[in-house]
Amino acid sequence: MNPIEFADVIVVGGGSCGCVVASRLSENPDRSVLLLEAGPAFSGVADVPAALLDASTLPIGPGSEWVGTYAAELAPGVSRAIARGRVLGGSGAVNGGYFIRATPGDFDAWPQSVWSFDQVLPFYIGSETDVDAGAIGRWHGSRGPMPVSRTPEQDRHPLTASFVQAATNAGFRFHEDMNAPDAAVGGVGVVPSNIRNGIRVSAALAYLLPVIGRKNLRVQGNTTVASLMFKGNRVIGVEIVVDGVRTVVESDTVVVSAGAVHTPALLLRSGIGPSEGSAALGISVIADSPGVGYGFSDHPEVAVPVVTMKEFSTVSPVLEAVLHAGDVEIRPYTRRFDQLISGLPRGPHVFGVGLMRSTARGSIALRSTDPFEAPDVRYRYLESEGDRRAMRGGVELARDLLASPSMACSVEVPSIDDPLAALGTSLHLSGSARMGPESDPGAVLDEHCRVRGVDGVFVVDTSAFPVVPSRGPHATAIMFAERAASLMGVEPAE
Repeated sequence: MNPIEFADVIVVGGGSCGCVVASRLSENPDRSVLLLEAGPAFSGVADVPAALLDASTLPIGPGSEWVGTYAAELAPGVSRAIARGRVLGGSGAVNGGYFIRATPGDFDAWPQSVWSFDQVLPFYIGSETDVDAGAIGRWHGSRGPMPVSRTPEQDRHPLTASFVQAATNAGFRFHEDMNAPDAAVGGVGVVPSNIRNGIRVSAALAYLLPVIGRKNLRVQGNTTVASLMFKGNRVIGVEIVVDGVRTVVESDTVVVSAGAVHTPALLLRSGIGPSEGSAALGISVIADSPGVGYGFSDHPEVAVPVVTMKEFSTVSPVLEAVLHAGDVEIRPYTRRFDQLISGLPRGPHVFGVGLMRSTARGSIALRSTDPFEAPDVRYRYLESEGDRRAMRGGVELARDLLASPSMACSVEVPSIDDPLAALGTSLHLSGSARMGPESDPGAVLDEHCRVRGVDGVFVVDTSAFPVVPSRGPHATAIMFAERAASLMGVEPAE
């Protein structure tokens, strides 16, 4: 395949948002679209490997060819190796399929001129085909690319069933539909998943690969974008690295969808970021934007160990139900992580407790201008007493439910010395190049996802969220990319 030299639009990153944007923008046959993915790409739906399709496992273990890893500091003295999707479809191609929408109140922090709940709801609806008979009416779609399903009651893992019973016995409201706005009040319910017949349906499968034969669409894998290229403050293309060779592809419109870690890193390498940090690395400043890489949010997660009374032979999804109580989400994982992820040493079965409204704000900074060197990522989790108190309360609630009569026949709850010791992250990083009003010096983007201070550059991924939603972000990322594409001149799906 001959190297491409120009495209009307270059999309950097083939994750969930990049696949949606490339698909939607290429609906105009007069607009050439080039999508550049750092990991492997595929020529069609039939070429997607089985490991990426099987929703009962997570193909992210040691040596996986579908992820990139980087070290991150969650808190002082607490570092973790983070794995994110590095393949067409991004992390949505390797995750557990959790597809819960943000709550209406989550959008209060978004620019109301474009992103109020009433304005985004049609894009949630248009993005999905909800296959459950009970999920009908004004809140759900029946013609969108992403399938949404829930595990039927008779098929749920025994631990899921006993957890739901324990939660309802404890007085928590049961929600048949966690994607309906009234589920925002909290309670227990079955997880909506982007899973169809046991297959994990990524945005690559749903949006991009079915239309990859379009003459105006080109998808190029194993391509690292080193930097954006500018003439003055106008983007004129990107510098790419393929097999160690650097070349330039020209374009006057670049959509950066490289993910909430690599998007700010690319902007920083390109001279968009805090001027003092850029100067220290010898980077010429194109736009002094202090918010690039600063103030991101995520969901801290603590693992609560359990001892199961018996082993269950199951191909259940990773997570079939969740409980929202106050600011925490309790996640009854169906199996041990060494059963879900190949190559991990045996560990305990755990339930997760995620803090869904954390005050922690992290930072991403370059270590060097090398596009292959991971940036410095610091989460600053649990620094506030309020966050620590909320997390401890969530762990206590989880342990109380596990010890309740409904679950006591299935699990034992070992004692733990420090409830916050098993600190991890939910991998929902958002807000590392956020939207906001011009009066906010930390706002990198305007409400149309345009990078302030330059022309022709957009950011469309969870970097742009003003704050991480109080639910997992995948469904919102798909909606966001649909809405962003419409703002760039694409008609919304009906």
